[in-house]
Amino acid sequence: MLEASNNKELPAIPSKRYFTIGEVSNLCGVKAHVLRYWEQEFPNLKPMKRRGNRRYYQRDDVLLIRQIRSLLHEQGYTINGARQKLSGVEADDDSAKANQLSRQIITELEDILRVLKS
Repeated sequence: MLEASNNKELPAIPSKRYFTIGEVSNLCGVKAHVLRYWEQEFPNLKPMKRRGNRRYYQRDDVLLIRQIRSLLHEQGYTINGARQKLSGVEADDDSAKANQLSRQIITELEDILRVLKS
């Protein structure tokens, strides 16, 4: 993950249990409205909400936000691509599986055609 030692442009994460949206915004270099948008787009980003719907992020949330920021801003992923990358599902894997399945079906159909011609 993106600790401060690995990412020199972002400040170190203090040893606190909860962070407000303003603190997370400063720690991750992302504006608050972007954080609220990412909460809608990334299902694994769910800060705790308390009185008055105030968001409280934990250290894991801050690390996840830094990872999302890196995927989107530094590595050039789209929102959908970053979501898939974080969920562990790669589009290339799906494409390779589909190609393999297609080849298997074609082979089986060719075998059936040979049997019918005999």
